[in-house]
Parts: sequence; structure tokens; C-alpha cells
Amino acid sequence: MLLAIDVGNTNTVLGLFDGQTLTRSYRVKTDARSTADEILLTFRGLLQDDPAVTGISLCSTVPAVLNEMRTMLDRYYRNVPHVIIEPGAKTGVAVLTDNPKEVGADRIANALAAFTLYGGPSIVVDFGTSTNFDVISNKGEFLGGALAPGVEISLEALASRAAQLRKVEFVAPRSVIGKNTVEALQSGALYGFAGQVDGIVDRIVAELGGDVTAVIATGGLAPVVIPEARTVTVHRPDLTLQGLRLVYERNV
Repeated sequence: MLLAIDVGNTNTVLGLFDGQTLTRSYRVKTDARSTADEILLTFRGLLQDDPAVTGISLCSTVPAVLNEMRTMLDRYYRNVPHVIIEPGAKTGVAVLTDNPKEVGADRIANALAAFTLYGGPSIVVDFGTSTNFDVISNKGEFLGGALAPGVEISLEALASRAAQLRKVEFVAPRSVIGKNTVEALQSGALYGFAGQVDGIVDRIVAELGGDVTAVIATGGLAPVVIPEARTVTVHRPDLTLQGLRLVYERNV
């Protein structure tokens, strides 16, 4: 079984693959203070009833966690083949930005998975700590994109700076016109972010020449936003994990 690990700023997602099939996935919070031993205990607790891990593919946007992950792999999985998405790993994705080293490993995994599954040009909208818009060319190249504050960060910032407002659950309100403070906040967040997605995607499509094969939504908050975003054509919650699987296959 291949274990794919996607370490994000807020959550870490683990996926188990039997060949090309994702058989199970887990989502836990990311703690930059966790040691290699603590990470191992978490993983063993989650995977104790699953088949033995025979390969590992990893990407991380949190340097402190990545360092501890390396230690864990070297200490406890020394005999298990593993791949980390970083400079030197074979991804097959040409990064056409001013500084390719600045591009997060998860965005490279998303680009590879999007092009492999849907072709190009295509757009990935990843609803995470930040909302990432990744643009892939018709040759599978990573062209760049846009980064916006994530939904939860925006709601937390608003609650912390406005004395009479508070953090609310991010769900669809009864109507766009909120009848109370909670519904008004939910309406502004949901329809505001859906409008942001459509506005940015429309501009990207126009810049690409007016045609894309797919606009793929992924990330933990995608299910709430995409029913209100007309430009999203595909929901693929396992996109990053699929990208990790593909990178592993290219390297091992």
C-alpha cells in the first residue's frame, strides 16, 4: 500500500492507495510543534488496522513539519521507499514562474494530477488555509496563478477585529439577505467567496484565450462553496493525493 501524505498549514491529509485506487483517507490537524515521534504515534494509531505500508509519497508546505517528517522516515521507515516533492524530484511538471522554488509542493502535485486526469489548459481551485488558483497549460506546465486569503482565515480576522461580530460556522444561510448577524456573516462569506472564484476564473480563462478543459475544485471547504460557483466544473477532493501517487510512480 502506498501512503500519500499532504501536510498543509491547517490540516494534514493521509491517503492509502492500492494501485491507483484510493482506499481510505484521514484528516488530522497540523501542529508545527509535533516531533517525529509524536507524528509516528499519530500515524500508527490511524493505520493500525490497514495493510502494511510499502511506499510513501510526501509533500509539505510547513518547513518545521517537513523536517520532522524526514526524521520520522529515516528513523522508522528506512526500508520503505519514499518520495518527497521538492527540488530534484521527478514530477514531469515544468514550472514557468519567476522563481519556481517559491511554488508550494502541493500546487505541483495538484497540477500533475489535474493535467493527468483532465488535460489542459485547466485550473485548480484549492480551498485551504489560502484559496489557491493554479493554472496548467495544454502541455502540463504550471503557469502560475493567484493566491487569496482562505475562508476560515477571513472569518477569524473579521471576528477578531470587529467588536460586535464573532466567528460563525461556514455553512449556507437560509437566504442571501441575512435576517440576523450569523446569517449575514455566512451570506457574505459564502457568496463573496463564490463570486471571488468566478471572477478570478473568468479572468484566467480570458487570459488563456477563452477555453479550458476543466476547473477543478479541491480542499476541505470546497463542498460548501462550489454549489454557488458557476465556473467550477469538477469536484475532486483527492486531487493532491492523486498527484502524490503519480509523483511516487515517476520516481520509484
